[in-house]
Amino acid sequence: MSIFVQSLISGILIGGVYALIGIGLTIIFGVMRVINFAHGDLLMLGMYATYFLFTQFHIDPFVSIVITMPLMFLYGAFLQRFFINRVLDALPQNQILLTIGLGLIMSNTVMLAFTSDYKILSTRYSSSSVSLHGISISLPLLVSFAITTVITIALYWFLLKTDTGQAIRATAQDREAARLMGINVKRMSIIAFGLGSALAATAGALISPTYYIFPQVGSSFTLKAFVITVLGGMGSVIGATLGGILIGVAESIGGVYFGSGWKEVVVFVLFLLVLLFRPSGLLGKSRT
Repeated sequence: MSIFVQSLISGILIGGVYALIGIGLTIIFGVMRVINFAHGDLLMLGMYATYFLFTQFHIDPFVSIVITMPLMFLYGAFLQRFFINRVLDALPQNQILLTIGLGLIMSNTVMLAFTSDYKILSTRYSSSSVSLHGISISLPLLVSFAITTVITIALYWFLLKTDTGQAIRATAQDREAARLMGINVKRMSIIAFGLGSALAATAGALISPTYYIFPQVGSSFTLKAFVITVLGGMGSVIGATLGGILIGVAESIGGVYFGSGWKEVVVFVLFLLVLLFRPSGLLGKSRT
């Protein structure tokens, strides 16, 4: 029982970070209806930015978020303004090809700058854990979950209580109606892509003390982001949060009971079951 409880807690903690990745993709899709295949590469940039700040300036990975997050927001806004914005009304395959191309540019640029060697960000607490009633909990994961919770609550408040947040939600609900009501939908798209990029990079910073860092690491997280987004329901921020935690728990428990090589299989079996019995996602609404 203790093994199950420990794997459950670990899954919830890592699932919180996964949720942050999914929320970023959900915001981008909700506002622009663009499937961003470069999402994992934005996370990868966050990891490398954290690694660079740690090795060159000795800034703690968790503290580096205050630098990485705004920088990646500006970078995401730049990508949307000068690249994504040009294909908003194009065919879906053109949007997909553009985001794939941007992702390849990012990963190959990083490879040229840092080589393809695996990087390890080792801090004094990377292998630390805390004991709670005989259950060992990873300290980096615990801190990551706490930071994720704060960011998620702040994001909910921003979307629900601020004029800009409400404009983003209105644009996501009906882009044309929002434009007719006087909302600058182009500006909301730039902000949404910037937010999504910042959240992905923040997730990268949070997991950097516990993951290998290499230029192609983004591809696996892009896949996870899509699974999380579809599980929760396309465009649902709360659904993405739930989907991220479910994926984290499924991976953790699957790794314990079926072996680490099978944990991805457990995730995709769960994903297929949801697609079969709830195609719109756990909290999504069917579109006609």
